[in-house]
Amino acid sequence: MPRIATFDDWIDLFREWRDDIGLDPKLVEQYHFEAKFGDTYSNEIEFGDMVGKPKFEKILDVPDQRIRDGLLNLIVYQGDTEFASVEQQRLLVNTAPSEYDLHALIRVMCEEMRHGYQMCYLLVQNFGSSGRTEAMKLLERRAFEQNRLLGSFNEVVDSWLDFFVYTEFIDRDGKFQLQMLSHSAFAPLARSMGPMLKEESFHLGTGHNGLKRTLRAGKIPIAIIQKYINKWVPTAYDLFGTDHSSSAEWNYVWGLKGRFDEADNDHPADRENLNEYARELYIRETNGLFDQLNAIIPEGQPKLKVPSVKFNRSIGTYARQPYDIDGNKVDADKWEAYQKAAFPTQDDIDTVNRIAREEEWIAMK
Repeated sequence: MPRIATFDDWIDLFREWRDDIGLDPKLVEQYHFEAKFGDTYSNEIEFGDMVGKPKFEKILDVPDQRIRDGLLNLIVYQGDTEFASVEQQRLLVNTAPSEYDLHALIRVMCEEMRHGYQMCYLLVQNFGSSGRTEAMKLLERRAFEQNRLLGSFNEVVDSWLDFFVYTEFIDRDGKFQLQMLSHSAFAPLARSMGPMLKEESFHLGTGHNGLKRTLRAGKIPIAIIQKYINKWVPTAYDLFGTDHSSSAEWNYVWGLKGRFDEADNDHPADRENLNEYARELYIRETNGLFDQLNAIIPEGQPKLKVPSVKFNRSIGTYARQPYDIDGNKVDADKWEAYQKAAFPTQDDIDTVNRIAREEEWIAMK
């Protein structure tokens, strides 16, 4: 593993990472990578056991090594998702349905790279040798080698339909995570979130508008679109973390990561169910998205469904339990067949790719 002493050293590794994953440098040469900072909701810690005290401006202000370790972990996980997203999406530049979509994809990937860049800036500038080590490791893992830290970011994005579902639902989880970190007691992290959230809103719009355009064209069967939703939404539920999480509770106690609606919520936090609360808010928002998508589908055709929070979970109360998309228990001897029918098969992938090659499968922007 190479050693780095400064952030400029890390930038050299960042450029090597872009080359190593096969991203054409010409696609991103016009984008200026930099660390950006905005305002915070308050200069005082907003929640937890140190509420009202000044936020931590430097890592040496953080009063306990456990809090420093928790903070380091939050930044590492956020950075890992950003670089992984680029790795998952990079090959789509070869099959963009229009110039508009190509430019949108490049912007999404550049902004995801910048978000990872931002997290690594915080690591290198604030956490000494451990931060420099973690910043290097963020460039060494690969989504396509399935060694990224969270499940969603080891899945394959195999088509533009996949990309639109991904940016609709996985990037939406990202919005929730960034919003919760925007209240952080570590001021440099909190100040990082405003610019990131502004950029993230474009990613969400890309996914939502892409799905609406797909439905308006009416070429890809609704049943196949539903399978891609089934593929991604349960992984988004998992991204909120385990139920009754002690880590989420400590991050709240220490003031590191708040609730999604922390600025507007006057009720005391249910500290033992913080992940569940965030997930429930996400599901409420998702229900509204499905209402908009289903309004496009003509009468007489099946509507898209929000997968149950019990369906195909990898962590939490319902992990590896045989529940169907509606949340009903499936007999054990039927579960394997149900799973195969619920997710995109190779035939489905081939169908999507064939339609994308032969037909005007998406309404033009």
